[in-house]
Amino acid sequence: MAMDAQEIERLLKARFPDAEVTITDLAGDGDHYAAHVVAKEFTGKTRVQQHKMVYEALQGLMGGALHALALTTAAPKH
Repeated sequence: MAMDAQEIERLLKARFPDAEVTITDLAGDGDHYAAHVVAKEFTGKTRVQQHKMVYEALQGLMGGALHALALTTAAPKH
């Protein structure tokens, strides 16, 4: 079951409303994506904590509807 890039972005924006979110379909199959998320909520968090926050925002879809996600995260630079 493929997942639409806009649905991934919608879920991430629901959790991180002011985030800069870029979703790229890596294989054109709706199953393999790259996501780049820059969110103020990541400030002071480790990379592992940031990724955990993103996976939680995806509401359990990782490994199911969303097969693979190459993830990069960052806090905004001021």
